[in-house]
This record gives sequence, C-alpha cells and structure tokens, in this order.
Amino acid sequence: MAEIVTEEALAEEAVRTLEHVRGRRDEFVDFLSSLCRVESPTDHPETQSGVHAILGPAFEDLGYEVRVVEGRVSGNHLLAFPKRRDRSLSTQLLIGHSDTVWPLETIERMPVQVDEGRLHGPGTLDMKGGLTQIVFALRALRDLGHEPDVTPVVFVNSDEEVGSPDSKRHVRRLARAAVRALVLEPSLGPRGLIKTARKGLGRFDITVRGRAAHAGLEPEAGASAILELAHVIQRLNELNDPERGTTVNVGRIDGGTRPNVIAAEARASVDVRVTSLEFGAEVERRVHAIKPSTPGVTLQVEGGIRVAPLERTPRNMQLWETARAIGGRMGFDLEDAMAGGGSDGNTTSLFTATLDGLGCVGDGAHANHEHIVIEPSLDRCALLTGLLLAPDAGRTPG
Repeated sequence: MAEIVTEEALAEEAVRTLEHVRGRRDEFVDFLSSLCRVESPTDHPETQSGVHAILGPAFEDLGYEVRVVEGRVSGNHLLAFPKRRDRSLSTQLLIGHSDTVWPLETIERMPVQVDEGRLHGPGTLDMKGGLTQIVFALRALRDLGHEPDVTPVVFVNSDEEVGSPDSKRHVRRLARAAVRALVLEPSLGPRGLIKTARKGLGRFDITVRGRAAHAGLEPEAGASAILELAHVIQRLNELNDPERGTTVNVGRIDGGTRPNVIAAEARASVDVRVTSLEFGAEVERRVHAIKPSTPGVTLQVEGGIRVAPLERTPRNMQLWETARAIGGRMGFDLEDAMAGGGSDGNTTSLFTATLDGLGCVGDGAHANHEHIVIEPSLDRCALLTGLLLAPDAGRTPG
C-alpha cells in the first residue's frame, strides 16, 4: 500500500527546502556574477561558449551528461540530462537562454555589483539569473537527497533574444517529449508575477503600388500609393480590440521619391499581438482581406502570426495551481499575469503544460538599471526546487 503523504509533511519539507536554498545566498550571488561577467550578446555567437564553460561543469558535477548542440546560424546551445536515469520515467523540461541584448564591453559601464540587496549588471535578470536558479535548484535536490519522479532535462539556447529562429526546432522536439516545461524567464514586475499567459506575435509587411505623375502638371494621371497607404492604416487601426487584448501597430512607413511626384510606391511594417490562436487567425484573415480603395492602386500583403500565444489552457492552469500550492507551503502568495512579449514558453505551450516567468524577481531587463533582488530570487529558486519534485500530472501521487 502506497504511503500517504500528509499536507503537514509536505509543508515541513517545503520549509526545509526554502531554508536550504536561502542558506546558499553567497554561492548563488557568486555563480550568477561569474555568468554575467562573461558577456554573451546574441550577435556574437562565439561568446556563448564562455557561458557554457561555467554551466557545463556545474551540470556535470550534478551527475548530468552535457551536450553542446551546434547552432546553424546562431551560437551553440546546451543540453543536459542525468547520466543515470530511468527511461520509463517522464521528463520535465527546464528552459533558459544564455544570450543577452547587451553589446560587448557593456560590463565596463554596467559592472556586476551588489548594492542594498540587489545584484546589478547586464544579463542578471534576463536571464542568467534564471540559469543560476536551475543549477541551484538541482543542487538543492541533490543536497536534500531528493529524486524527482519526473526526470529534469535542461536546454539552454543562445538565440532567444531574437525569437529562437535556430533553436526553436530543438525546443519543439524536447517539449513534445516532456510532461511539463518550466521556463526561467524573469518574473513580471516588482511583485514577481508568474507568467501564465503571453501574447502571440504577428508581423505583416504591406506594399502599395500606384502610378507616378507630376504633382503640379498632371496630378490626375497619377495614383498615389501614399494616399492609399493612409487608408490602409486606418483599416488596420480598426482591428485593435482592447477587450480581447488584440493590438495592431503600424510601426514603420516609407515611400515616395520627391514632394512634387505622386508616389508610386509606399510600404508599412505592422506589429500584431493577440491573446489566443483564434483571435490571431481572425486578425490574419482580416489583414490579408484588405482591398485598395484608390483607383489604379494595388496592394501586396505578406506575413502572418509568427509566434503562437501562450494561453491559459487547462493543463497550463493545472501546473499553475501546483505552483501556487507549493508556494503556499513556503509562505508565498503567488500571483499570475499575462506578458505582452513572447518567449520559448509560447512554443512549449503548444505541446505540453507550461509555466513561464519562474525566474528571478527584479527590474530593468534590457535597461541600464537591470538587476535582481536577491532574497525573493532565492525564494523563487526554492519554488523551482519544489516544482521539480511535483509528480506527473497524469499520475496519482502517494
């Protein structure tokens, strides 16, 4: 007969985990600092090996096999999984990225330093803090003598900041094989909200072709592409739907040659954000259905929804409730929210239960004041440790 685990026992173990992780504060800060001092901008693929040189030995010390996954057009990626594993067990995927938005030599003007409980520096929050949490959560499992029922598999890619064009195929493959994905992107805002939803992303390029003519001598002989583009922009603006969370933004326009020439061509680049696949399909259909209203003008519409939204699906919300319960045992009142930007969680959510924003608490991602707040970030590391011990949702615990 299976042993029944009481809520009191679970709470005691949760507190024990929390105290253990909090006791590793200095080690955590030192490890993260070393990662951040190795600059790794996405557009310098060779720099990713410096991050791997720190992460690789840390995973190997935990008994993990570490493989470098060669990037086609990006830096290399890192895959780690236990050398000794029961292949009959399910897997859980931990996702992080080693690339940052910061150019080389940023460290000279943004040094890594601790000040009033915060660790400052490029990449601290987005998202080398999350990578550090992965390492220290796995260490906590080892130190506390825990063996997860669901085998952790770690994937660290090097092109997330540009949309994971090279690594997305690996993310898909690993997510398909996993029962859940834990994404260590930073939490949201000063309260550290967990990201249970992210908007999907679309890009459209619209080209208007008209007919050039002299604006003074014979304007009636021309067909203005710019005038038509103005009409198109108004049509696009009508697609905004705040209640649904749909936003359509014409972020760039150009066209024409000279002030005294009726413009023969004009172009617009459009950003679309949607909260569901259904809304994305509708916006995509309506954008492609726009017809010209100016005689003598043609429209060419290219693009579509490129990144699916991370939606609050039943399996995602079940994982969220698991995290809330674990956080409650540790004394945290976790909150969730939707993020406007995308991550690898948008991809994993298509194939498996996904929880995003499990990374550090802080502020200033992509900004000069980037930092993590150390204490709550350690608490999130403890939360991750607890999540790694959660059973497969398809099984009955105890």
